Amino acid sequence: MMAPPDRRFPGWTPGVDRCSEVISPVPVNKLAATLDESAPGYRNGDKLPPLWHWIFFIKPVPHAELGRDGHPRRGGFLPSVTLPRRMFAGMKTDFLHPLIIGLEAERVSEVAGITEKSGASGSLVFVRVRNSIRQQGRLCIVDEQEIVYRDKGEPLALPEVAPFPQPVAKAWSEDITVDAGMLFRFSATTFNSHKIHYDRTYAAAEEGYPALVVHAPLVAMLLLQLLRKNTEKHIKRFEYRALAPLFDGQPFRLSAVVGEDDIISMEVQRSDGEFAARASCITAE
Repeated sequence: MMAPPDRRFPGWTPGVDRCSEVISPVPVNKLAATLDESAPGYRNGDKLPPLWHWIFFIKPVPHAELGRDGHPRRGGFLPSVTLPRRMFAGMKTDFLHPLIIGLEAERVSEVAGITEKSGASGSLVFVRVRNSIRQQGRLCIVDEQEIVYRDKGEPLALPEVAPFPQPVAKAWSEDITVDAGMLFRFSATTFNSHKIHYDRTYAAAEEGYPALVVHAPLVAMLLLQLLRKNTEKHIKRFEYRALAPLFDGQPFRLSAVVGEDDIISMEVQRSDGEFAARASCITAE
């Protein structure tokens, strides 16, 4: 039974999107190289690292069907929101079973909720997308992502660079500076053509950013890479909330603190002291 049209977005009807794909080791190793993994060499039969499913199940939208910002034109699977700026706001992912490289998997996606709000920067529309991924008939991952649409707003200034404070005792931490080359490779690996990640003129003139914007999904993957470097525990759930943009050429700090009940609290801090993201992770043996 088809869902009725949503009157808030003329011409758009909620639907279900299905996509099947073999979890090939080729893009997996390209992502590993992009993230500077010390020994890339994933093969068929290996477990796919958490969140790396984001490089799969991507519809090859023809270039002629992209909007001015580089995203697919609105009104297909996602609602026809008219607000000009689109950003990754956050996500929550449950890892029930690891995906196995070399086997086919299926992703089923649906718009799980739409919330309209008004904030300091103007109107906001939050769209929550639920992705369920199965392999060999078994539900492996439930991934909920939240996209926010907003007004253009005022241009942003480049954050001032200042020394980071000493890391918190017993925290895992890593200082990172992402350059334009990494942004390009990550955009290519995820087939993400949003121009804020590679077109400086567009990013500044159209969306008011002072530099290229670091992908929030890239930051989330770097956080889980920090965990994988420091613990062999299984990641059961990961939640991420974007708070402020990060820019190429500007250092930021990843940090994680292990708390009670195997819950790990994580933060991403800019060099001006502002937090760009907060996250949490539930682990198990």
